[in-house]
Amino acid sequence: MEGTKLIQQFTKRWQSLRALEAVLYGIGAGICVGLTTQNIVWGMLLFCVVAVVALVIIRPWQLSNEKSSRYIDDHLNTAEYSSSLLLTPAVGLSGLAQLQREKITTRLASEIKHVKPQTKLKKAILAAAVLALIGVLMSVFYTMGIASNTPNAAEEPLIVFQATDSVVPAYEPPVVLHQKVMIAYPAYTQMATNSSSDLNVKVVEGTRLSWKLGFNQPVREVRLEGLGEKDVIMTSQKNGNPNEYVTQSMIPQASGYYNVRFTDSLGAQYVSDLYSVEVVKDKAPTIEIKDIPQFTSFDFDDDKVLNFTAEMVDDFGLKTTFIIATVSKGAGESVKFREEKLAFDQKLVQGSKKARLSKNIRLDELKMELGDELYFYVEVQDQKTPIPNSTRSETFFAVIKDTVSDGFGVEGTMGADLMPDYFRSQRQLIIDTEKLISERNQIPLQEFKSRSNELGFDQKALRLKYGKFMGDEADSGIAVTPDIEETDFDPDDPTANYRHDHDSENEHNLVEEHHDEHEHEGEEDEEDKSGFEAYMHDHDNPEESTLFTASLKGKLKNAMAQMWDAELYLRLAEPEKSLPYQYKALKLIQEIKNSARIYVHRIGFDPPPIKEEKRLSGDLDEIDNFYKQQDMNDKSMYAAMQESVTILEKRLTEGSRITAKDRVVFAQAGKELAALAIEEPSKHLKTLQELSWLTEEKPQPIVVLESVRQGLLQALPDVDANPVVRHQYRGALEKAFIQELKSQ
Repeated sequence: MEGTKLIQQFTKRWQSLRALEAVLYGIGAGICVGLTTQNIVWGMLLFCVVAVVALVIIRPWQLSNEKSSRYIDDHLNTAEYSSSLLLTPAVGLSGLAQLQREKITTRLASEIKHVKPQTKLKKAILAAAVLALIGVLMSVFYTMGIASNTPNAAEEPLIVFQATDSVVPAYEPPVVLHQKVMIAYPAYTQMATNSSSDLNVKVVEGTRLSWKLGFNQPVREVRLEGLGEKDVIMTSQKNGNPNEYVTQSMIPQASGYYNVRFTDSLGAQYVSDLYSVEVVKDKAPTIEIKDIPQFTSFDFDDDKVLNFTAEMVDDFGLKTTFIIATVSKGAGESVKFREEKLAFDQKLVQGSKKARLSKNIRLDELKMELGDELYFYVEVQDQKTPIPNSTRSETFFAVIKDTVSDGFGVEGTMGADLMPDYFRSQRQLIIDTEKLISERNQIPLQEFKSRSNELGFDQKALRLKYGKFMGDEADSGIAVTPDIEETDFDPDDPTANYRHDHDSENEHNLVEEHHDEHEHEGEEDEEDKSGFEAYMHDHDNPEESTLFTASLKGKLKNAMAQMWDAELYLRLAEPEKSLPYQYKALKLIQEIKNSARIYVHRIGFDPPPIKEEKRLSGDLDEIDNFYKQQDMNDKSMYAAMQESVTILEKRLTEGSRITAKDRVVFAQAGKELAALAIEEPSKHLKTLQELSWLTEEKPQPIVVLESVRQGLLQALPDVDANPVVRHQYRGALEKAFIQELKSQ
């Protein structure tokens, strides 16, 4: 038992040393990162991570008593390679083995402490030392960098004031010890409130600003000038340091420049340099519609579905988005509109800066019918408060084609509704014919022929209605012919009574006889034709009695011919052959409808009638000359800047001092220059600062005057030259000649 305990103790010591290696690696990494980042949390975190990773790699728990026994046999000669007997129960050993076991136990008790387990402690200690040294060096460099970048009390960018009085005070004026601008962004921007010692700020519109200044001695008043129509007066803290002044919170509405002015306890005033406040507008969201054309049309049998994707982006986050869809029904004065607000198939995550949403619009779900139109656009709003920015996409169109629709035509100068309701019957005939063809194999043959014959009758009725517009007097639209004997017809032919048989001999004979009877009459009529008959519109002639113009007459006759052939094949129970003629007739009807136009007579100026009794009489008593007097106010936008340049040139030439009147002009010029400085602050800010110095009652060096003059000249825009009267030089002889002409 004693020998077994000795081996177990050796194993535990070996495991502890291997675990110490992993801890040393973690300590070195933790010290390096902690000193480099100056953050103990990061150091502890990296220590844990590196130590765990090292333990997983080294795996000290895999060291067992058997492995320790083999290691002792290899490194201790006195063990005689018999230490494994210490791990074997004594009950099963022979007498000689038991004697050897007792012998090895005695030797291990005194010599096992000299056996050193195999470890890499030196390597782990060296690595930890190197990492710790790196951390120390990085920490030193970091500290030196902060020290070099951190200005001391004398080097801080504090406000520099200049006395407005030309007399230098005999006492030490107040100075600013510290300054700060608190910036509170709007809540919807999700930007944290921060502060800055730099008085030049750039913020989002709606941001609330407040300034805080600390002086080394009491002052009477502190104010901010230029942030609005009125100066912002800073108030003194009552609970804290009385020499610290803070402003009431304000929200700048536009970009601009401001300066700080304070009055000390003795009444002397001091003014600072100019600082900028730049207000950045919250951009409206952008939206882009993809995967859909601007205009989409569907046939009646199509799957009327619109699929599209909308990609939306905003700088501070999206709030809502929806689709505005407008359905138009009807035409002309009977048109009706219905507007609906649709949602996308996915839900918009409020506050996300980017979104990609898709939508499937089914026109059938919007209860759209033939001829109906759909207009839709996507609108998106951001999270700006109180009024969000809104953007809408371009409008997209979708229409369900209507092959035939009512129209309005005009003949001459009179409006007439030439497109009656039954014009849609041809479309219905096509639909019924296609339905009959699809059901051919599902219905009895007798029913199929009967339905085809009924469609032929409907086609005939439609053709006769169109024949009325052509001026046909007969039911069939063809001239009346004498009765034909029944022997000429086949009694077994079911279509004999309905068709126009061109194969019959009697048909051609009757036509020839009819032609011969009227041939001579036609010759006599031509001889007796009146000269006015060529200009008459004969309503008794079917070719002339149409309600349509001559350009539409041919199309309508062609359409009726197509209807005739379509009727023929329907009577013969061959609707497949009839269908192409029906489509041709329908197309011609469409062209007739689209050919109708409305013309509006142009109305010109109709002057009042001239009184003949006063015409050419020469009486001008009631005629007066026209006089107009107008003051042309051509005041330049930069008149004060131009006047300031003139004043500065005069003061530099004469060497005189700036007067109070000049300061007023300089102040006005500063306002004009400030508008330009907002566009280009780096170019005009120095001139604007020096111009503000000239408004103070304090003498300025000539260098400042020249710098301001040069800056104003560069800021003034180029002005087009005004027209002037140029006097041409004339010689003495020419002047004498002109004077002589004037005297005569």
